[in-house]
Amino acid sequence: MSEQAEVDAGVDTVREDGSPDRLAIDTIRTLAMDAVEKANSGHPGTPMALAPVGYTLWRNYLRYDPATPDWPNRDRFVLSVGHASMLLYALLHLAGVEEIDADGRKTGKEAVSLDDIRQFRQLGSKTPGHPEYRMTTGVETTTGPLGQGCGNSVGMAVAERALAARFNRDGFTLFDHDVYVLCGDGDMMEGVSGEAASVAGHLALSNLCWIYDSNHISIEGSTELAFTEDVGKRFEGYGWNVIHVDDANDTAKVAAALDTFKATDDRPTFIVVHSVIGWGSPRAGSEKAHGEALGEENVRKTKEAYGWPADAQFLVPDGVAQAFNGAVAGRGAAAREAWEADFARYRETFPTEAAELDLLRQGKLPDGWDKDVPTFPADAKGLATRDSGGKVLNAIAPHVPMLIGGAADLAPSTKTNLTFQGAGAFEPGSYGGRNMHFGVREHAMGSIANGMALSYLRSYTGTFLVFADYMRPPIRLAAIMEVPTIFVFTHDSIGVGEDGPTHQPIEHLATLRAIPGLDTIRPADANEVAEAWKVALSHTSEPTALIFSRQALPTIDRETYAAASGLEKGAYILADAQEGEPAIILIATGSEVSLVIAAHEQLAGEGIASRVVSMPSWYLFEKQDAAYRDSVFPPAVKARLAVEQAGSLGWDRYVGHDGATITMSTFGASAPIAKLQEKFGFTRDNVCKVARDLIGKTSK
Repeated sequence: MSEQAEVDAGVDTVREDGSPDRLAIDTIRTLAMDAVEKANSGHPGTPMALAPVGYTLWRNYLRYDPATPDWPNRDRFVLSVGHASMLLYALLHLAGVEEIDADGRKTGKEAVSLDDIRQFRQLGSKTPGHPEYRMTTGVETTTGPLGQGCGNSVGMAVAERALAARFNRDGFTLFDHDVYVLCGDGDMMEGVSGEAASVAGHLALSNLCWIYDSNHISIEGSTELAFTEDVGKRFEGYGWNVIHVDDANDTAKVAAALDTFKATDDRPTFIVVHSVIGWGSPRAGSEKAHGEALGEENVRKTKEAYGWPADAQFLVPDGVAQAFNGAVAGRGAAAREAWEADFARYRETFPTEAAELDLLRQGKLPDGWDKDVPTFPADAKGLATRDSGGKVLNAIAPHVPMLIGGAADLAPSTKTNLTFQGAGAFEPGSYGGRNMHFGVREHAMGSIANGMALSYLRSYTGTFLVFADYMRPPIRLAAIMEVPTIFVFTHDSIGVGEDGPTHQPIEHLATLRAIPGLDTIRPADANEVAEAWKVALSHTSEPTALIFSRQALPTIDRETYAAASGLEKGAYILADAQEGEPAIILIATGSEVSLVIAAHEQLAGEGIASRVVSMPSWYLFEKQDAAYRDSVFPPAVKARLAVEQAGSLGWDRYVGHDGATITMSTFGASAPIAKLQEKFGFTRDNVCKVARDLIGKTSK
């Protein structure tokens, strides 16, 4: 049967079916059409095609209380096909979800009102083109780049298992929720979804259900242009339970598939639903139905096919919202009330655990979480900051029980493994461990960690800095969502040595610093590392990138030089001229700080007064007031030299027009570190030479 024939058959079905379910489904479809038409922007086809699936899931299965949308044990619904946002907005509206503010207080407003839907894709509205976390109550994660929602959902499922292992007790089940995802062909083509699915299958996350809309349409046309694999067989290979539903409009078969998911306890479930995009539209199956408004005439014809008033816009027939809200709330409110009663009894029996859960819900850390953070003595040989980072992490983690993370098969090298007694591994069927093993899957690791952070955990990841390129989408999304995921990056410079240019990051610091809302910290020694971890865990609404070295760095003598606590301001005066204004300011981060200290001491011996500024975090420094920033970088001192084994991009804002940098303008090379430092000018003698020349130029 051709696509048009399928549509025609579907139209006849609509005309003959006047059931309340069909009325609600067609309400979702027409709201999507009207919103996209009014905005003259958006994707009507997928919301129309998936309306029966979304309706069936929400009405009959999703455990969700519209009056308490932040209830901890609610089921999570992730719309990974974020371009189909009108499906989610329609569901939130019909379910009667109530808006809450950032502190969880009710505002007295609807999460998504009809007026909000009328303002779809408009400036300042709660209905942006793709769902945005924190912007719209009921949106569990920001989905736009395809595949990210899939990855986030695995993190949410991991979090449920970890929370259950931590807090559930005999007679008290605080966590047993499920995670549902709607995804599409684009999600399946993006590699991150495959990485994440592989992790989920390995971990046997039976609380996870992906519903795959197999409609064979992408922006360029039929998926046969580039995507002909058997996706179901691929997921069978990942270890998922795969179910096929031949027609997205067959709500009974959709329900049967969801029943099978609920009965499956040994693996995640992948439901392949076959749909016709823009179902019921005269342009069904076309690129227009997928990626833009249908046009006024096509909207009229589609509504007529539904038996809908052709000229009605944003129509919600009497009783539709009440019935839908009644079904969702009737199930969800009862479950939430029972949970709250259980939690009240739990609090009496397990007060310590209840108090810990309270802190998690508030995004706060336990008292004394940093009490065992070590102070490192001065040491000319020192430690690699990856090593001191591991020591600090393992001093903090025992006091922050839901600090959970791991590396992309690099924990022994990044020192991100938790080694204290009882840390354990998060493994299939044993979900109480604290060490995640992500495998060589940086992209999925980042998106999974974000999902964990969206579900009360304090998550962290670890890999080499050069592989931040594989993680940029989840890092960026963590910043957009304002979630405090911690990204640990080691092997931070040409100090990697013999591994060569492929493993020596050059542009990576600049590109991370360019992400709004991301705190990128590159500490100079072990004591700055300790302060960096404290700052990272203190963040509640921004992610952090911690940048650590592979090679040993001297531990700075803090009796001679300033305290490492200056890191909390982003940049601080580490050493200064003994008298008067310095002739030059030497600025550095990370491994280059000890280098400019050596240059500072040599220049002092020559009678040249210099100031050393350690600048581990541009982000934190820019948050300081102008008076503090000017105290570190006096405007009158024009001779400024920045030294960093990375690209120069961005340093001009601190060295100014008259300043200079010793940075990298090429990729690195494969050689012992000492040879590389000499080749690229990262030596005390070269820093002193450039400093003298700069003083000479700026003093004229």
